[in-house]
Amino acid sequence: MINFQDKVSFIWSIAEILRGPYKPEDYGKIVLPLAVLRRFDCVLESTKEEVLAKAEQFATMSEEAREPILNRVSKQNFHNISKYDFKKLLTDSDNIADNLRDYINGFSKVARDIMEHFDFDRQIDKLDQNNLLYLTIKRFSELDLHPETVSNVEMGYVFEELIRRFSEHAEAGDHYTPREVIRLMTHLLFLHDDANILTKPGLTQTLYDAAAGTGGMGSVAQEYLLNLNPTAHLEFFGQEINPESYAICKADLLIKGEDATNIRLGNTLSNDKFPTDKFDYLISNPPYGVDWKSYEKPIKAEHEQQGFDGRFGPGTPRTSDGQLLFLLHLLSKMKDVTPENPQGSRLAIIMNGSPLFTGDAGSGESEIRKYVLENDLVEGIVALPNDLFYNTGIATYIWILTNNKAPLSKGKVRLINAVDFYKKMKKSMGSKRNEIREDQLNEIVRLYGDAQPNEYVKIFDNEDFGYAKITVERPLRLNFQVSEERLARVVEEKGFANLATSKKKGDAAHFEMEEGKKLQAQILHVLRTLESDEVYKNRETFTKILKDALAEATIKLGAPVLKAILNGLSEKDETADVCMKNKKDIEPDTDLRDTESVPLKENIEEYFAREVLPHVPDAWIDQSKTKIGYEIPFTRQFYKYTALRSSAEIMDEIRTLEVEIAEQLKKVME
Repeated sequence: MINFQDKVSFIWSIAEILRGPYKPEDYGKIVLPLAVLRRFDCVLESTKEEVLAKAEQFATMSEEAREPILNRVSKQNFHNISKYDFKKLLTDSDNIADNLRDYINGFSKVARDIMEHFDFDRQIDKLDQNNLLYLTIKRFSELDLHPETVSNVEMGYVFEELIRRFSEHAEAGDHYTPREVIRLMTHLLFLHDDANILTKPGLTQTLYDAAAGTGGMGSVAQEYLLNLNPTAHLEFFGQEINPESYAICKADLLIKGEDATNIRLGNTLSNDKFPTDKFDYLISNPPYGVDWKSYEKPIKAEHEQQGFDGRFGPGTPRTSDGQLLFLLHLLSKMKDVTPENPQGSRLAIIMNGSPLFTGDAGSGESEIRKYVLENDLVEGIVALPNDLFYNTGIATYIWILTNNKAPLSKGKVRLINAVDFYKKMKKSMGSKRNEIREDQLNEIVRLYGDAQPNEYVKIFDNEDFGYAKITVERPLRLNFQVSEERLARVVEEKGFANLATSKKKGDAAHFEMEEGKKLQAQILHVLRTLESDEVYKNRETFTKILKDALAEATIKLGAPVLKAILNGLSEKDETADVCMKNKKDIEPDTDLRDTESVPLKENIEEYFAREVLPHVPDAWIDQSKTKIGYEIPFTRQFYKYTALRSSAEIMDEIRTLEVEIAEQLKKVME
């Protein structure tokens, strides 16, 4: 492989001539489309004259009819019928803007679509007006991007490194995944299929990336399969939301001679461009923590209207993070296990730590975890080292899912702790300070494949991640007394205060409010007749006394007002009798309400008797509120206790430091 950094550095030096009219963050608007255009130019150079001759021969044909003929001559899936190329553009500096447009418009439709999504046309005039267009084209014409010099894989490296440099401040997970991470994902994705499936002569499989970026994951996966089986073909499909990344990805496929229409532009979550397609393998690095509130309407509608017939049947996570939506989307693209397709599908996705544990029982996140675990879809999760990515240093995890687990893996999930499998880089690249060496990558794959418990590997049953969240209730106990202090609280109660308010207008409102104030005064008068030092510890007894007193004064009150009076005259009292909702059911005290998480493998009643009743003997479980939740506390499973240093050891260290500081001060004073 060439040192692709040489090509990147050369292109970056071209970007530097844009300084002034363009800000550094806008260099990519010029450099990326021209790099693609120069690559096209080099790829088509050897057949240029033959294509022009054939185009003239069939000039009366429509573009659609002529396209396959000219493609056969160009030996590519695209062609160009303009008389210009990068060299000829330099022969007419006065008209270079018009001639460049003529050159771009001379491409066949699929290549023109790529250039249109770079939105490069609007930059041509700006470059020309600033006397930069000729110079920029001249510098790019010096760049050798011929396929014999720079392979398609190497060109992928060039594009992605440029994207990285131009997007260092992009959102985490956007645009670019380091190649060693993609290689690790690819190895894990194909791991259990190597021997039985992937070595078949003439094999054709499909791979889909829901957040395709510039297509790096597809390129690495294709490279992996070809090394394993030179007769195999991995057809790559992808959807990408960023127009520039989409254009580069599509250009990459076009140059490789593949079907560029397999790459589609749009928001994967709200506008699925592959609504009926299923794939053998699925791989993605979706953006982390991206808010999807702006397009939640179609997603929520699909969830509510289509249920499990759509993509989001299990639920939807909070709108501040759409990672689990991508997971559900990918799961919906898996091929069913059938006699014709016994292998089913395998899926690899990178996510941060949030999908492991965010969301309580009953939340969208927990319901999604519940779905993938109860349906035995999660094969394993690998914790990666920090600081692997170019624009984020957060913890990340590779999830491997399949709908056709090996017999020994059924009902199991393997967790691989690979956080220490890295090497510090000599020079950081953005947030990327660490890299995974090839030997470390192979060791991670071995640990994953062997699935033998050790310090790096833990094996769990699916149920180990589940729990029942029970609601523990305790009885409401109140005492009642009529005193000036408690009467003052009655006056403040909303239900009582509302007696002297009105929604009417004018005189009618005034009359209603005056009548309400009279009623309030009558009620308080009756209550004061009950004023005493006596404290009632049974709500039913006191309520009867209150009602009898009001009835004797011919005052009829609705339930809200009566409830307000009782609230004002009551206080919590652990020695009081239990309050009943009716003759059978105890009324719970909402202030004492608590929850407990009971592991699914444990009997709830036994847990309750052991852990709760000894502390609160009057408690009970409200069975109607019990929810089943799932979380994967990855870090906790690999936690190692480190004993604290003794106070004597710490004091010795402090004394040593004091002596050293004193010696330094002496030198300063001398």
